[in-house]
Amino acid sequence: MPRAIKKKAGKKNIGSEAEIQDVLTDFKDKLKKNRKAVLIYSLIGLSAVLVLAVILFSQYTTGRKSRQLENSAYNIYHNLYQKKILPKQEQYQQALDLFQQAYSKRKSPRVLLYIANSYFELEKYDDAMKTLNDFTIKYAKVKELLPIAYRKIATIQLIKGDKDAAFKTLDSLYKTGTIYQDYALIEAGRILENNGKKDEATSKYKELAEKFPTSPFAEEAKAKLGEKK
Repeated sequence: MPRAIKKKAGKKNIGSEAEIQDVLTDFKDKLKKNRKAVLIYSLIGLSAVLVLAVILFSQYTTGRKSRQLENSAYNIYHNLYQKKILPKQEQYQQALDLFQQAYSKRKSPRVLLYIANSYFELEKYDDAMKTLNDFTIKYAKVKELLPIAYRKIATIQLIKGDKDAAFKTLDSLYKTGTIYQDYALIEAGRILENNGKKDEATSKYKELAEKFPTSPFAEEAKAKLGEKK
């Protein structure tokens, strides 16, 4: 009779179970050893999340407060929704104080420009000029607002009688390629004319009359040209 075949699979299964048991035991041992480190890292992670949440909430509340200050300042500056009309000096001083508070909470190029304009309205030209110069340095890439700053700088320079500086500023304003190019041309023409540079002034007036026929300065430019024919 053929001999019966003995099955030995049982020993293999027992060996596998023992290996698995050893792995699990080793894992438990390592977990126990690293439990303190895991707890520390968990606390660090939780702390980081809490700090981030506090920062975000602080930024939100600061931004909201800044916007409230800005809105109040705008309304006072433009005399909107006011229960009583303030004297101009008081009106612009209140607006200036609020704009400065808003800017201290959130840096905004538009608010800084309003600070300069408030100084200008208060006839504090040195403060206005300093603020505008800061603006041109900090926000040179804010192309939509930079021409406004240049125009105000040129205006102050003309008020103070510094025509040479004003002429350079007007040139910078013209190069921005904005709607203020006609203003830059007429003021530059006036400066040149007052300095006795008739031909150069005529060139400015001619460019203004030809390129910007609908400008509020076009009639003046045409009159200047007519005087020279």
